[in-house]
Amino acid sequence: MANVKPGLQYTKDHEWAKTDEKEITVGITAYAVDQLGDITLVNLDVKEGDAVEAGKTFGTIESVKTLSDLFSPVSGKITRINKDLESKPELVNEDCYAAWMVAIEPSAGASLTDVLDAAAYEALLASLDH
Repeated sequence: MANVKPGLQYTKDHEWAKTDEKEITVGITAYAVDQLGDITLVNLDVKEGDAVEAGKTFGTIESVKTLSDLFSPVSGKITRINKDLESKPELVNEDCYAAWMVAIEPSAGASLTDVLDAAAYEALLASLDH
């Protein structure tokens, strides 16, 4: 079973979201890393200050196996980008929960859409492992 951290929220696209007072930090889950294999490139199509829309892509992640889109779990404004990933995409393989991609300040009234808590995400993963 992939490593699922309690206290985070998860999307069906295998991204995690950590909410604090001002922003939501987003990355990909251990399950996504397992499926992708060795990460070779993290391409973020946004910069600080850009607006993102829930359910829309903000970049891609590339591995030796495939290319996968990264989706925003909330509408808002990009407040921070993990610039370390530009030169060291392998950080995602080393610790996907430390190697966050972007931080988003939600728009007024915006909230995370279609997210699961850790237990519900573990149940989703169990259903994928038939």
